[in-house]
Amino acid sequence: MSDAVDVIVGQWAAQRPDLTDELWPIEVLARIQRMNRIIEKQLKAFVAERDLEVGELDILTTLRRSGPPYTLTAGALVPAAMVTSGAITNRIDRMEAKGLVERIRDGQDRRSVRVRLTDQGREVAEKVMAEHLQHFASLLAPLDRDTCDTVASALRTLLESHGDTSIG
Repeated sequence: MSDAVDVIVGQWAAQRPDLTDELWPIEVLARIQRMNRIIEKQLKAFVAERDLEVGELDILTTLRRSGPPYTLTAGALVPAAMVTSGAITNRIDRMEAKGLVERIRDGQDRRSVRVRLTDQGREVAEKVMAEHLQHFASLLAPLDRDTCDTVASALRTLLESHGDTSIG
């Protein structure tokens, strides 16, 4: 079997035979890049079918996995969502308008705002997360579980070696 990356590597090997032994990083990283594009495209379609945006799904699932009372400060959502505070504010505005989250002002410090899932937001998060897991599993269907575990372990090692060791 061959894919687009094999074609690219083959073209380089034909044009620059002196680089043949040095092309192995392309075989891994170009496939990661291509798979990322596929995942992003599929995820955008998945959330759009549910009247959500990718960033809204991120906030819903971040709040839900935080556990009861499903509340975090807006500042705590920024590193988890890997976006700016302005982007979080815009997402929260949209989600509040949809009835998925509510802002709660701190009684002691009015500058501090917490974001909490509403009952509707929790229901959506529960339903969408189950569907999201099925969707992701379908993307990995060509691989058996042992292969997925091996790939996950290798990617974890790669991420850790580049300092990606936590959400925050």
